[in-house]
Amino acid sequence: MTFHDHGTTWFLAQLKPNCAKIADKNLARQGFKTFLPMEEETRQRNGKFFTAMRPLFPGYIFVAFDVAHGFWRTVNSTYGITRLVSFGKDPTAVPLDLISQLMRRCDAHGKLLPPKLLKPGDQVTLTKGPFANFVAEVENIAPDRRVWVLMEVMGGQTRVAVGADHLRTI
Repeated sequence: MTFHDHGTTWFLAQLKPNCAKIADKNLARQGFKTFLPMEEETRQRNGKFFTAMRPLFPGYIFVAFDVAHGFWRTVNSTYGITRLVSFGKDPTAVPLDLISQLMRRCDAHGKLLPPKLLKPGDQVTLTKGPFANFVAEVENIAPDRRVWVLMEVMGGQTRVAVGADHLRTI
């Protein structure tokens, strides 16, 4: 993933339902650079927990192309894409700083990395395990990178130790 190439601008494309992988593959096949940030999500189904990757921005994918060549019509007609997001008749560019910040927070495959700088008092969301999607407050960070959080469970505060990679800052 590169942040900037001469003449290339990033745009946001709206996806057809459940077509993120299809659109990403079709855009790449046509030579477009894409960025689809993903995060791990834990859900409960039939009493069991499972973790799966899901888009950080469901229903959208970032696409880079040279505006001067009018490639936006090609993107709009790509299988899996509904349309490029626009305010007016032409697609609206996404600020390069926003894209570069997002890319810095992801690995080479677009997976969102855990927060690096947590400190006591930070509000976080647990991303894995039986407490997935619970909001907690960082109480302490042990030298082994284990993070002690306080969360509200059944009317009382509970102290739980979790790995930093199981947390997302709010």
